Amino acid sequence: MASNAEANPLSGQYVVNRTNSLDHSVSNLGAESGPLKELRRQLESLSTLGSSEALGDLSTNAAAAAVEAAIEGSSAARDTSTRVERLLQERQRSLQRIKSVTYLTPVENIVDESRLVDKCTRELPRTLQRLIIAANRLPISAQRKSDGSWGLNQSAGGLVSALSGVGNNYEMLWVGWPGVFVEEGPDRDALTQLLLRRGCLPIYLSRCEVDLYYNGYCNNILWPLFHYVPLSFESKLSETKNMGLQWSAYQEANEVFARVILNAYQHGDVVWCHDYHLMLLPSKLKEGYSNMKVGWFLHTPFPSSEIYRTLPVREELLLSVLSADLVGFHTYDYARHFVSACSRILGFEGTPDGVEDNGNFTRVLAFPIGIDPGRFTQALATDRVQAHIHELRQRFQGRKVMLGVDRLDMIKGIPQKLLGFEKFLSEHPEWRDRVLLVQIAVPTRTDVPEYQRLTSQVHEIVGRINGRFGTLGSVPIQHLDCSLAFTELCALYAVTDVCLVTSLRDGMNLVSYEFVSCQSKNAGVLVLSEFAGAAQSLGAGALLVNPWNVNDMAAAIEDALTMPETERRERQRQNFTHVTIHTAQAWADTFVSELNDTHVEAELRCKRIPPQLDPLNVIDPFTAARHRLIILAWFSFVHLYIYDLSHSFTCNFWTTKAQNTFYDFLTLILGIQCYTDYAK
Repeated sequence: MASNAEANPLSGQYVVNRTNSLDHSVSNLGAESGPLKELRRQLESLSTLGSSEALGDLSTNAAAAAVEAAIEGSSAARDTSTRVERLLQERQRSLQRIKSVTYLTPVENIVDESRLVDKCTRELPRTLQRLIIAANRLPISAQRKSDGSWGLNQSAGGLVSALSGVGNNYEMLWVGWPGVFVEEGPDRDALTQLLLRRGCLPIYLSRCEVDLYYNGYCNNILWPLFHYVPLSFESKLSETKNMGLQWSAYQEANEVFARVILNAYQHGDVVWCHDYHLMLLPSKLKEGYSNMKVGWFLHTPFPSSEIYRTLPVREELLLSVLSADLVGFHTYDYARHFVSACSRILGFEGTPDGVEDNGNFTRVLAFPIGIDPGRFTQALATDRVQAHIHELRQRFQGRKVMLGVDRLDMIKGIPQKLLGFEKFLSEHPEWRDRVLLVQIAVPTRTDVPEYQRLTSQVHEIVGRINGRFGTLGSVPIQHLDCSLAFTELCALYAVTDVCLVTSLRDGMNLVSYEFVSCQSKNAGVLVLSEFAGAAQSLGAGALLVNPWNVNDMAAAIEDALTMPETERRERQRQNFTHVTIHTAQAWADTFVSELNDTHVEAELRCKRIPPQLDPLNVIDPFTAARHRLIILAWFSFVHLYIYDLSHSFTCNFWTTKAQNTFYDFLTLILGIQCYTDYAK
């Protein structure tokens, strides 16, 4: 039985209790099964946390009910457990090792510790937990109709499709900009109410704010830098001022997001911040609610520390992101670059699991995003798509079809793709009339001079290749500066023999996933840039190339066009298996589940810190003891062991900056010598 010394909780006194054994109904059951042993371990660990008063009335009926539940659960024992469950079990095992020890612990802390396991267990299976998605744009675009009312259209995008299935497990609330400028008044109120019915909470920004925050700091500074495009040198004073205005607008926009989310936040909500637009949001949310569950995910690459350190406000962004409980990236390389930047720029300690700063730990992991492959496979079965497929096969009859689907962007490597194809045609003239490259280049940011020059360059290369290798009946390249309808795109994927993805730097590139989803019958070959994030997921079934190496590109095109059918189908099988397993829904569920587990782990780490104790409360038992020993450990813990013929108990002090003063207090007031252990 555990012996306890009575104390008044209101007076700040501490309960002294010694644990030797347990005496309850479980011990009378004879042979114990696995679940019963687990129950005994849990009860033993709980008994070490405090007195029987603090633990509550563990009556015989309650114990019998627990035993009965354990017996019923023995037949359905699970083979796997979550990381948090393993952490709880390890915590229980560590508590069991402390036997015949008396604790000097505050009563109120005993109550909190005794309920920790049950509290964490209850939080894990919570359903309909609200998930707040914070992104730059809402999944719904608002447009004003001719009659003056508002119309809503579903937006297309990887994030929208990725989170479409999460609503089955969570109550979702999107927070973002609706894409329109609306002044305060009845029109804004009407649009807000309409969006709220669709689970969206709008953020309203002015034209100036969007120009400086989104078009300015996000797209002119962060986006190029994260894709390894160096910052342009600003030689004019006006441009320097402009960068300052862009940074101020970026801060203000993140402040607006934080203010709206904090007003809508309810206890237990999970907030998931997305992309480089909202890097300051995690810290602002934590300032409002320190216990809020906050995650942040980057959909672009994160550059190496040598590139990132050129950013003028590099520390502020890193510190804010580290305020999140969980930070996610597409690949392990991006996560490693982030941890390295925190280590080299901030001086924090980087570990394989995250970043640690003076006891605060931020978990950093890789979560490769996926798509919804069922959406493409189901579309292929429709009559409309089959009609498109039949039409395309008739048009491309007798020729191998190569496909490129990209935004007309500097990082997509369209010029490199065209130069590699030109090299292939010059080395293999027999393929001149037997192969066709269909390049879909969707225009973007047409008002930016750099993109205008890129468009002119691509058109020049296409014209040169078609003029050099084309005939009166055909040309080797069909270039389209437009987007295609979903049904047309699915049909084009299905008839393609080789898909060329030649990104110079890409977060993931889901075009490769879409192509694989539509190739169950054709078994086309995927030529994939090694600088795309998808190369780490589909590298086993794709032909990886360096888009900067024109000869390498030409050789990969030849290998893809002449690859035997057996090899093509084996590569397609590997890629299709990965795409169907690692879906967008699995990506989102994994991140949210990991965020919940990470937050519980943070609570457990905090619970392990011993409670603060006033030294005056141990003077009397210390001076009355016959043998005294103080061990001062390196990790800011003072372990005080007091030995007597009839008592044996230990007290843990959580020391602060006044550690040396406390050492002097023990030496001068108590008349003993303190020994400090400096071994790590």
